Amino acid sequence: MSDLPLPPDWLTPDWPAPAGVHALCTARSGGVSTGPYASCNLGDHVGDDPAAVRANRARLTDVLRSVTPGASPVFLKQVHGDGVLTLAPGLADGEEVDACVTTAAGVACTIMVADCLPVLLTHTSGTVVAAAHAGWRGLAGQGAQAHQGVLETVFERFSAQVLDLIAPCAINSVAIVGKPACSAVAAETLAWLGPCIGPTAFEVGGEVREAFCATDPAAAACFVPRAGHPDKFLCDLAGLARLRLQALGITRIHGNDSSAPWCTVTNASRFFSHRHGSAHGGGSGRFAACIWKG
Repeated sequence: MSDLPLPPDWLTPDWPAPAGVHALCTARSGGVSTGPYASCNLGDHVGDDPAAVRANRARLTDVLRSVTPGASPVFLKQVHGDGVLTLAPGLADGEEVDACVTTAAGVACTIMVADCLPVLLTHTSGTVVAAAHAGWRGLAGQGAQAHQGVLETVFERFSAQVLDLIAPCAINSVAIVGKPACSAVAAETLAWLGPCIGPTAFEVGGEVREAFCATDPAAAACFVPRAGHPDKFLCDLAGLARLRLQALGITRIHGNDSSAPWCTVTNASRFFSHRHGSAHGGGSGRFAACIWKG
């Protein structure tokens, strides 16, 4: 992947992915959109010219196919929830879920973002890959399921797929998070966190802090009180995701370390940022993180 002629600013994860597993993350550059969507906007729901979006998606597809002939991204309709879809060849775009998993070659799990966190997963066997859209709502879970957000849900499906392929006798049809077999899968899972709104830019209310701290006191370290603003905090979204992954037993975490270069808001010339665009009176496009088997 490092030798691909990628557009400027696109990323290839620096992680020890197994042979045959490929990943990339797009940026603003490399497309044909104009205005606040310039130039490689991949979102078809943000007000951009549909023809430009189609051209940009075709550009991404061309890059995937330069690695894996016939490969294609599958675009979801993300709704800030915890739904997970198993992808298969020929599946249409637009399913209302926030995570996806596949064992099929050439089917690219694709997550669009513009401040939320994209999370890519692969098992070291190379048998299964997955991707999740982790905004704070999806990451935290809701109500009675506040301990079970999008990362926990996608890892259930991911683990089931891995165990079905490498240890068929060890799997049944129920959720297995917390069982020994799932812990073994976690120990052999790699995660990559992409760009997202950073901890100096993500201001949230006390209800967001409570959503995480009520189930994990360690999450308090990811919230810094905003001076002079009662009940306002600066939130480390990537840090919260790392805590959730570690609680699942996934410790081989790469990519976004919450440092400044990963922040979409303060690097809005490189990455789309919904918050930056809104603050400056314009719209925002979407960039994407993809992972696939080839």
